[in-house]
Amino acid sequence: MTVAVPKETHVGETRTALVPEHVAKLVALGAKIEVESGLGLSCGHSDIDYTRAGAAVRADRAAMLAAADVILQVRKPTLDEVSALREGAVFIALLDPFQSPELIRALAARNVSAISMEMVPRSTRAQKMDVLSSQASLAGYAAVIVAAGQSGKIFPMMMTPAGTIKPVKVFIIGAGVAGLQAIATAKRLGAKVEAFDTRPVVEEQVKSLGAKFVKIDVGETGQTEGGYAKALTDDQLKLQREGMARVCAESDIVITTAQVFGRRAPVLLTSEMLDAMKPGSVVVDLAVESGGNVEGVVADQIIERKGVKIVGIASLPGRVPVHASQMYSSNVTALLTEFWDKETQALKLNLDDDILKSCVVTHGGRIVNDKLATAT
Repeated sequence: MTVAVPKETHVGETRTALVPEHVAKLVALGAKIEVESGLGLSCGHSDIDYTRAGAAVRADRAAMLAAADVILQVRKPTLDEVSALREGAVFIALLDPFQSPELIRALAARNVSAISMEMVPRSTRAQKMDVLSSQASLAGYAAVIVAAGQSGKIFPMMMTPAGTIKPVKVFIIGAGVAGLQAIATAKRLGAKVEAFDTRPVVEEQVKSLGAKFVKIDVGETGQTEGGYAKALTDDQLKLQREGMARVCAESDIVITTAQVFGRRAPVLLTSEMLDAMKPGSVVVDLAVESGGNVEGVVADQIIERKGVKIVGIASLPGRVPVHASQMYSSNVTALLTEFWDKETQALKLNLDDDILKSCVVTHGGRIVNDKLATAT
């Protein structure tokens, strides 16, 4: 079975779907690995590294994709690429399925078995395949580093003959995987950190990292079976914004991480809240690719509003491409290994399996995910 890995074509994407370390593991299973020339240059891997690991390096991208049994990418393919795929092929990537109905329909029409890595369930067995968690952790780290670079202040308290410098105040909104990593990183840099989440259950985790948990009563909230925060009502969002306004006004850095899978990100910071912040403050919006938590945020731009910088860098994990690629590659390799038939030396998709039932979105010429079929 041939597994092909093309270069990413999405503007600004620095990650790659497979690193040489995992090429060797898949070759040991019996897979034939083909990679596009230059695949790993953005994350520190040369063509020679891939060749030594057992991959064949190809220059003809179109021919490689047309002949492949399995294709691995970070980002979703273009419609033109879908039409060029071999019928019956398996395509594995972050497909953004709920926001890409035309793509999903095209994959089904082409009889491609598409696996959306965002749809991997949050279960103990699937933990090693959980791309959302691995990339979110890196995004939380990168958000703090980006904020530090944009701020005119240092993070830690410093006592000098010239006077005492107070630690910066960092407010993290959302204490999921990304938020918790942002808290940990900001604390390591010496900041005074506060955090808020609609799920009271995460208060203990926030405190264990040395941050203060901000309590805002927005009524009954909760989380999904997969551990994600449930969407709030308009009234609850209003109460949340009112409670956060004071904390934002006193903070030097605000990092927003709130996303609701399959839906547009909620707007948490309004123009009025931004106007109340101190000049020189920095806001980093991790949800910019799904609409943004900050009113007026612009994807892939850093804009300034009355002295407040609003950072809308998309794909923050791509700021650390070496480790982001390593982790994504590990997640994908774990999925392939889990469902690899050793006798036939091929990927076997059993749609009765709980993991595949969640993440396989098209198969046999149709959309097989019930929620997605309704949405598209």
